Amino acid sequence: MKIREIRCAGLRGATPEGGWSNELRPDDCVHTLIAVHTDEGLTGLGSVFTNDHLVRAALSVIEPLYRGENALEPERVSEKLHQHTFWLGRGGSITHAISGIDIALWDLLGQATGQPVGRLLGGRYRERVRPYASILMQRPEPLADHLRSIKAQGFRAFKIGWGPFGRGSHALDEAIVRAAREAIGSDALLMVDAGASDAFWPQNYKWALRTAEMLAHYDVTWFEEALHPDALNDYIQLRQRSQVPIAGGEVLTRRQSFQPWLQGGAFDIVQPDVTKVGGISEERRIAWMAKENGVRFIPHGWNTAVGLAADLQLASAFVDTDLVEYLTGSPFIDEIVADSWKLDADGMLPIPDAPGLGLKLDPDAVSKYARGEQLFL
Repeated sequence: MKIREIRCAGLRGATPEGGWSNELRPDDCVHTLIAVHTDEGLTGLGSVFTNDHLVRAALSVIEPLYRGENALEPERVSEKLHQHTFWLGRGGSITHAISGIDIALWDLLGQATGQPVGRLLGGRYRERVRPYASILMQRPEPLADHLRSIKAQGFRAFKIGWGPFGRGSHALDEAIVRAAREAIGSDALLMVDAGASDAFWPQNYKWALRTAEMLAHYDVTWFEEALHPDALNDYIQLRQRSQVPIAGGEVLTRRQSFQPWLQGGAFDIVQPDVTKVGGISEERRIAWMAKENGVRFIPHGWNTAVGLAADLQLASAFVDTDLVEYLTGSPFIDEIVADSWKLDADGMLPIPDAPGLGLKLDPDAVSKYARGEQLFL
């Protein structure tokens, strides 16, 4: 089975706010879908956390490398693309685009063999996983109302992030966390994401340590992106002194970038994003590296339904990966799928056992948000 063509389609019109200082607008494109078409009629789906103009340019650069390649060898083909493009810059748009291609190739391998991707990765440790609702922080009162409405949908784990946190006073930060804990109750999981990868993040190590001490009083499950994403030494010190587990890694790409962070003890929980780190092939290598260094692997998943489907398959294949991120309120998660996601009575999300990613998209919904861009033949 050979790669015949790769198409991409950027999603616009309902891009969710990111809490960024330079805030996203609905018509901005930060998520791009990938479709790998083969000469035998099968199509694999992927997703890229990058603007579609950049993805399209990357595809044009690497097309001579992938056209006619074996579509059933995701790791070899992806590594070929990495190896022959290092001189264009590791970790940028080329790497992100390869991520989407890799996801799609794993989807194709699963379809061709009749197996879910998780089984192809070595086996399924679970048939369902707990999703945590990922939302932006607001001021205490509207945040509490929002969390109560999400809890009513069946979620039992929640992450609040970005927004005003760390950008005002310590008193406001604590008021936000207190309101969140009271809204979801003592038995639910609560995670806090400072969003320190935002442009010109104003806080430092001492702020992060003081904030971690505060979060411990509210039984926070982890403190995410507490420091600037290049502050390796500060992360190591924070992890050593914090009572709350420290999480991060969503801005890193390829396994080589993660190695000093994992070996140095910077994280309790590592969060690579499958739609930019290098795809499933790269993410599972990072997950094994994390395991060998005593770090939990919980995927970062602020992307699309295709990214969520990939995270579910990865969660099935790693014994300690018992949570996945669920970006609530995004049509790019909820509307573009043919069959809607459904939580069970325990607030768990079933992991598809159909071949490949186990995901089918709604072509009309995709066309709507892709502004007519043709992803499918």
